Amino acid sequence: MSSIVCVGEMLVDFVCENVGVKLSEGNNFIKKAGGAPANVSAAIAKLGGSSIFVGKVGNDSFGRFLYDTLSKLGVDTRYCLFDKEYATTLAFVSLDENRERDFEFIRGADERLNISEIDLDDFKESAIIHLGSATALLGGSLYETYLGFVAYCKTNDKVISFDPNYRQDLYKSKKDIFIQRSKEIIKVADIVKVSLEEGVLITGIEEVDGIVSEIHRMGAKVVIVTLGKKGSVLSIDNKKRIIPSIEVNMIDATGAGDAYVGAVLYLLAATDNVKDTLNNIEKMSEIISLANKVGAKTTEKYGAIEAIPYLEEVQS
Repeated sequence: MSSIVCVGEMLVDFVCENVGVKLSEGNNFIKKAGGAPANVSAAIAKLGGSSIFVGKVGNDSFGRFLYDTLSKLGVDTRYCLFDKEYATTLAFVSLDENRERDFEFIRGADERLNISEIDLDDFKESAIIHLGSATALLGGSLYETYLGFVAYCKTNDKVISFDPNYRQDLYKSKKDIFIQRSKEIIKVADIVKVSLEEGVLITGIEEVDGIVSEIHRMGAKVVIVTLGKKGSVLSIDNKKRIIPSIEVNMIDATGAGDAYVGAVLYLLAATDNVKDTLNNIEKMSEIISLANKVGAKTTEKYGAIEAIPYLEEVQS
């Protein structure tokens, strides 16, 4: 199985223990490792796959905590780089009475990742490059690095996976930038995974079938729309399947979508031919079915990386 390359932010989530309150009302916070691409790389490793994380943290205690967290899981951290000037990116998270998340970001080193710091030849054995940073589309050198990876993938016949990871509290008045840049990546992506909310925002279409068709029209071959406890819609060249999920006792949804993506990519990389599998709706349906379970099981615990299950937990 080749390594899956996950590019983007790694940050510290400070999760409020006071459930059902806004961030401004919270008092007690737990430190957790997070950041969407880092979560995906951790999920791949915990499920038994091979992943490489590419991103930047600060040269500080939080950065070393994050580096050590991935290293202990077996993630390849040679490109988890330490920035000497900017601090590690932080996120504060609280859960409302419906267990939905309220975010506040203090952005730092993640946006400083520069393509010139990376030897792309190190990824020649990797079939899949995952772009799924919640912060990358904001701009800065991280977005330019994403474009550099896109160009590399197209020149070297790599599969591009894209999860836009929209965060309303992060983008605020920059929603139009998020939509525009999401479309730019979708245009060249092989696999696009969106939540229903993200699909509506990016396409301007309210119903799932229309969202799927529009994302295909933009360029994506495989489209996945996650519907929470209702499961997922999988579409390959507009051939659609609804894949149900499982019932769980949800405690914290943080990282569930990233665990889901990690499961999809891990199972995809384990097949004999990644591109052939992407054309096979039966095999992809089996992959999505297991990914639904991984995502659901992740919601049964607090935090992102710590909550991601190992493969044996899902299979049992």
